[in-house]
Amino acid sequence: MHVRAPELKGRGWLNTGGRELTLSDLRGRFVLVDFWTFCCINCLHVLDEVRPLEEKYGDALVIVGVHSPKFAHEGEEAAVKAAVERYEVGHPVLDDPELVTWENYTARAWPTLVLVDPNGYIVAQYSGEGHAHALDAQLAELIAEHEKAGTLTRGKSPYVAPVAEAGELRFPAKVVALGDGFLVADAGNHSIVELAADASTVVRRIGTGKRGFSDGVEASFSEPNGLTVLPAEVAEKVGYDVVVADTVNHALRGINLGSGEVSTLVGTGKQWMDGDGTGVLSSPWDVAWWQDKVWIAMAGVHQLWTYDPFTKTTEVAAGTTNEGLKDGEPKQAWFAQTSGLAVDGERLWLADSEISALRWMDTEVHTAIGTGLFDFGLRDGKAEEALLQHPLGVTVLPDGSIAISDTYNGAVRRYDPSSGLVETMATGLAEPSGAVVAGNDLLVVESAAHRLTRVPLGASAKADEFSTRTQRPPMEIAGGEVTLDVVFTPPPGQKLDNRYGPSTRLLVSSTPEGLLKEGAGDSTELARRLVIDERVGDGVLHVAVQAASCDDSAAVEFPACHMHRQDWGVPVKVVAGGPDRLELVLSGATAP
Repeated sequence: MHVRAPELKGRGWLNTGGRELTLSDLRGRFVLVDFWTFCCINCLHVLDEVRPLEEKYGDALVIVGVHSPKFAHEGEEAAVKAAVERYEVGHPVLDDPELVTWENYTARAWPTLVLVDPNGYIVAQYSGEGHAHALDAQLAELIAEHEKAGTLTRGKSPYVAPVAEAGELRFPAKVVALGDGFLVADAGNHSIVELAADASTVVRRIGTGKRGFSDGVEASFSEPNGLTVLPAEVAEKVGYDVVVADTVNHALRGINLGSGEVSTLVGTGKQWMDGDGTGVLSSPWDVAWWQDKVWIAMAGVHQLWTYDPFTKTTEVAAGTTNEGLKDGEPKQAWFAQTSGLAVDGERLWLADSEISALRWMDTEVHTAIGTGLFDFGLRDGKAEEALLQHPLGVTVLPDGSIAISDTYNGAVRRYDPSSGLVETMATGLAEPSGAVVAGNDLLVVESAAHRLTRVPLGASAKADEFSTRTQRPPMEIAGGEVTLDVVFTPPPGQKLDNRYGPSTRLLVSSTPEGLLKEGAGDSTELARRLVIDERVGDGVLHVAVQAASCDDSAAVEFPACHMHRQDWGVPVKVVAGGPDRLELVLSGATAP
């Protein structure tokens, strides 16, 4: 059935030089619509995945990003503009704060990709990441068909690059103390910067400043975010002083401060996917030295990992890869894009950004602030009632309290473990993402303002409090029996990969747990009978699915195999007479 692609409607356009685009302007070329939001690590992965497609099919394919916010801050026009520049998005972006285009395309998850043909019809939809090879195969096939039919009109992309602002720092991420000065992960400049004691004078820059992945004294990084300085006795033995979470290279890098030489400790530049070992990482966002190891906030897979610099081994320490909030035994706990780490004796403090939470780990995982994936805001007072909005950093203060870089609230908050109270230290900051104690001040990274700012340790501020949930509308479903169907169609020329057992996996749970009377758990079938407790009413269905596919040809000696994965957090509302079927598309082609 032919389904015409809805028009692209929103607040305005970025990366077009001020031009308003319509689908008719792009008629004759393929259009890949990418629904994303800048808080989402999976969306950031997809930005990297589609870059080669933009280069390969540049005159036949136009990629259009549709920014569809989850958090309130992501709906602010200036924040979207900054994110597009921060992540070097190389195609036009529609700013859709009211989710108009999201709703018209019936998107269900971040990220969602929709392929539109030169005649303006939808030909495929993909959810999650890991679909670049499928799109490549499909585009190669469809471009040949439309070229033969005369319906393909090649042309120049409407992309217009924004003008970059000059400055010593560009979207800095984290800062650590270094003797009398400081070391900054300068993510937007793909380098590490040493600053003098005034926190502004550049002593030296480590890295070429260009995106890359090379070692030595002329090393290159790709959006480094986290830093930790090793104890002197450890550094002397291993030959490097600082460990860097080189996020987009999916690697840990070591820096010898004496020689300025950079080495790769673990990571290949490839992103970890299911089935890979622990020598491959996935968007490490921060690092900390704790219990004689480097602890890694592995944001890309919602886990904590460790790296032993003496044995050079990497291990999973906590988390299941399921995204959400679940305390208890570390290997069974759920995290959600952990982005900040800080150590206080027997406790490792965590900024768990996607659930707007402050958590800590000792022998178990605990939550101090935060309730779940879709609840956020700004509220002081008792910790169990306090609210954050996508925090990226945590810092232990001299009195034992915890400073939280409450990023999307533009604030620094303070949590006192002894009293269980939360207060606001400072507001009006531009996406604070990390901080370090500097004398009587907290030196805060204002990432979106490209600077470091001092906040007195005893500071306090009155916050404009609010509480909300993501504006993404819940799906209405019936109470009682509901059929869940996940659609997966292997890419052209591929088949399901059953060589090592079942090729698919489906894991279902809910928040609250009582929402699902039956149907929770793990299985290999992509269809599931659920029983919804209508008395619970509202909640979130957590649906994680993966599917493996390989080349389907006996002539291929070494077939290429790929893993497709998506985690859906689907807000639902139980209503009388609601749909008794829930369909989620992992990968599906529409018949021409």
